[in-house]
Amino acid sequence: MNAKTQVAAISVISNTFLTLAKVVIGLGSGSVSILSEGIHSGIDLVASFIALFAVRESGKPADSRHAYGHGKIENVSGTVEAALIFVAALMIVVEAIQKVHRIIDGAEGYVGDLGLGMVIMGVSAFMNLMVSTRLMRVAKRTDSVALEADALHLRTDVYTSAGVFSGLLLIKITGWAILDPIIALGVSLMIIKASFDLTKEAFSPLVDVSLPEEEREIIAQVLQLHAEEFVEFHKLRTRKAGAERHVDLHLVVAKFTPVVDVHELCDTIEQEINEKLQGTHILIHAEPCSSRDKECPAEEGLASSCQHCQAKTEDRSRSQKPDDGN
Repeated sequence: MNAKTQVAAISVISNTFLTLAKVVIGLGSGSVSILSEGIHSGIDLVASFIALFAVRESGKPADSRHAYGHGKIENVSGTVEAALIFVAALMIVVEAIQKVHRIIDGAEGYVGDLGLGMVIMGVSAFMNLMVSTRLMRVAKRTDSVALEADALHLRTDVYTSAGVFSGLLLIKITGWAILDPIIALGVSLMIIKASFDLTKEAFSPLVDVSLPEEEREIIAQVLQLHAEEFVEFHKLRTRKAGAERHVDLHLVVAKFTPVVDVHELCDTIEQEINEKLQGTHILIHAEPCSSRDKECPAEEGLASSCQHCQAKTEDRSRSQKPDDGN
């Protein structure tokens, strides 16, 4: 079991325990804020299963049906998780509003024993902090969208559990039952914010948004290191699929550059980009400068006046001289 699968499995186990504990204690105490946290952890559990499936599937090699690999499964996973979080938030809002009405109507004006609720909130915050930190560490190291989404879920749960703990303490001190649904509404707003952020993070690669500016700058810097070996580059395009990056560009080389030299130059550029941005698949289309510039001196037999073609022209001329036998 690799690191991504292992940490995803840990998330499933921890969320299973927390979901069961919160739901049981929430039902026993009658606290909607504890139940809202149970719903939140239940959605986190579903998300953890999705993340576990996604990291397993995305690691499969390319095949005849998926020539570009399975990386976007992680992005689909993250988008689905974001939708689940939003649904959970709406469920919490509905339950909280209903409880407010019950309290106002006098049908419900107390919350039962909150001691166990406070304990499980504290345990939840601690466990999710540990698991989310580990998830995020592995996500950053492996550039996994699915694990990062799962980590964001659990990190949100840390904040909401801590908030519910504080609220339950206030209820215990003041006896104001109205604080319970108010806390639940606050939890729902934090969950909606997490859903929005995650949707942006996971959905963008599905529509082939370009790599971030800083990553495109790294690619340009690598190309600049070899600027003396080609004329220019253009049509640089980038996109991302899960942890994999895809880059393609046109590289304009001097007209008489031998194919083997162009091939070696492309290999070098690809290798250096991969060293700086791991998991990058690069496609370079090489083309001669004269095919683009109709006024290139090479077209008139004056290639020696072009700094890019001069050396190549001289090499070509030497290679065409007959052997004098000496």
